[in-house]
Amino acid sequence: MARDTSDFRPIEGMDELVAYLSAGNKPREKWRIGTEHEKFPFYVDGNSPVPYGGERGIRALLEGMQKTLGWDPILDAGRVIGLVEPTGQGAISLEPGGQFELSGAPLETIHQTCREGNAHLAQLREIAEPLGIRFLGLGGSPKWTLAETPRMPKSRYAIMTNYMPKVGTKGLDMMYRTCTIQVNLDFASEEDMRRKMQVSLKLQPLSTALFANSPFTDGRPNGLQSWRGDIWADTDNQRSGLLPFCFSPRFGFADYVDWALDVPMYFIIRDGQYHDMTHMTFRQFMDGAARNDLKDGVPTMGDWANHLSTLFPDVRLKRFLEMRGADGGPWRRICALPALWVGLLYDAEALNDAEALTADWTYEEVLAMRTAVPAQGINAPFRNTTLRELGREVLAISRKGLKNRDRKNRDGFDEATFLSTLDEVVSRGTTSAEEMLNAYHTRWGGSIEPVFLEYAY
Repeated sequence: MARDTSDFRPIEGMDELVAYLSAGNKPREKWRIGTEHEKFPFYVDGNSPVPYGGERGIRALLEGMQKTLGWDPILDAGRVIGLVEPTGQGAISLEPGGQFELSGAPLETIHQTCREGNAHLAQLREIAEPLGIRFLGLGGSPKWTLAETPRMPKSRYAIMTNYMPKVGTKGLDMMYRTCTIQVNLDFASEEDMRRKMQVSLKLQPLSTALFANSPFTDGRPNGLQSWRGDIWADTDNQRSGLLPFCFSPRFGFADYVDWALDVPMYFIIRDGQYHDMTHMTFRQFMDGAARNDLKDGVPTMGDWANHLSTLFPDVRLKRFLEMRGADGGPWRRICALPALWVGLLYDAEALNDAEALTADWTYEEVLAMRTAVPAQGINAPFRNTTLRELGREVLAISRKGLKNRDRKNRDGFDEATFLSTLDEVVSRGTTSAEEMLNAYHTRWGGSIEPVFLEYAY
């Protein structure tokens, strides 16, 4: 999750909130790629979860990374809960259950993204291995119950933990037992944002299917290929999901702001303290609802930025677009996810093709696809075909876009090489989750433990 921000300028009106988003408009030459990935830390001895404290805990891991990287600590009530590169080019943060996240720097090519991910994992291994810690690349925690899962000492997570059971049945699982890979991408204008938002919302279920990688819960098969995808079906539906208003041909920044204003808040920060604000929407906050409760209940632009970071639609709009549909996975997937979306959205010809492919897809059709994917993966139906066949078309478009970009590494390979792990999924007709399930029922002998060897970083 994003680091909470402080911007004390008071909000004057809705126009400022719209302007905050439109300030993300960038000319094509300034478009960048920001990749985030999460992984589950575990002790090699016993494949058990890693708590925050202790000589071999998450805090020790963060402190070791701080010494190695020279990054600045992010503190919450005096406890280190993350690190940030001094010039803001990347950060390491903790998800609620100790999931370790790299929020990568804004980079120009997928080659750079892959090098960044590899360097991070190498640095992490150097610190983690003496502590007896390794990391698991899955979309869902495969073994530990919710009660066995550690809780990180971040103030916002305490507020969310209390709130989630009031608004859905699976919010705590989302917080404590899922991991993702996501990519953050730029737009040039409101129209460019609209086109990219609509294409990526429609194709997000396909991303979930291609990256399906969470078939185990509590040490046994859960009957799904993407448990993480299923969790998002009932986490907090006021702030997550497919956003039907985004399908409108007139969708723009103001529409997203209007939706965000009516979503309940999580918190505001005053004098370093987090205040629970889950009892009001941001619109109510702007109308003065907090002024009797708090000495400084005047909404600020920092409150708005933090509120936007607590919204969880399938594609999230901030000053860039966040692709949020994929399960976490092995290291090759860390490069494949941004490659897929950069190929589709950063080349004009490819974006035209993706837009033409999805132009007449309705909200209801995409919602049905999204609902089917967690259990059926790439075999989920869509119209008269399956997501497997749709995946072939979409990967071909993405490959075209990456080849058109023509960003080659020193060996002369362009970025399309990073799609190979997804090509394997559609060519063999099975997801990573199905491969794991097959292993579980055959060579793993009905045991979950081998996953900690075969899917570890």
